[in-house]
Amino acid sequence: MALTGCSALRLGYNNAPQLGWWWLDGYVDFSSAQAPAARQAIDDLHAWHRRTQLPQLAALLASMQPVIVEPTTADAACGWFSRVRTALDPAFDRALVQTADLLPTLGEANFKHMEQRYAKALKELRSDFMQPNPAERRAETARRTLERAEQIYGSLDEAQKRVIEAGLDKSPFNPEAWLAERQRRQSDTLATLRRLVAERADREQRIAGLRMLFERTQLSPDPAYRAYQKQLTVFNCELAARIHNATTPAQRLKAQERLKGWEEDLRALVPPG
Repeated sequence: MALTGCSALRLGYNNAPQLGWWWLDGYVDFSSAQAPAARQAIDDLHAWHRRTQLPQLAALLASMQPVIVEPTTADAACGWFSRVRTALDPAFDRALVQTADLLPTLGEANFKHMEQRYAKALKELRSDFMQPNPAERRAETARRTLERAEQIYGSLDEAQKRVIEAGLDKSPFNPEAWLAERQRRQSDTLATLRRLVAERADREQRIAGLRMLFERTQLSPDPAYRAYQKQLTVFNCELAARIHNATTPAQRLKAQERLKGWEEDLRALVPPG
């Protein structure tokens, strides 16, 4: 939602099943025999999400509006990040259950296509995040951070941009470690899917296996990477609070208006009854 205007949010959400199909088929390359069930699963997930999750997400946006006009702290920012993640968890779990139902229909051709798509995604991310020139890499990181902040607060002035740049100079973000972990997750995903199919796991076993995979995706089994994740999370909370506290009252009111607009959009998207 932070990357879209109000009208675009409604349009994007209403078109989510088709967009979701394009994205998923791009990774899995469903056959003509597999496609109907996959499309139906996406439609069912979208209908469930519209009916059960949008009211809760709208309420979360409403609860953010009074506090976004006030100064904040790193702990408070982390608290909000945690609330957002928790609000999204039911949708992830629902998607895992529906994936478990589709899994027996997948074959080696699908997994090979996923391998190729994963490799392409990693190549694109290396290009975006691992520029050989350190100055260029820092500038691109600052650009992405500024873009996200301005989607909330509106245009930032030069002094506020310097707050971002100074904060990012101390960032522990390590693109090499991040991409290595991403590659581990991809390998884990493919190995798990292949194993569940090869073992002809029953539905409950498939759901359990996918939930464990999701847990490993959220919290790496590598202790060193978990420590890095924790360090990066603390830094991001501190930077978010620093950027917020550098904004003007007018910019915070702009952020409040945007949250209100997104809330109203979500409520308008909830089906009647």
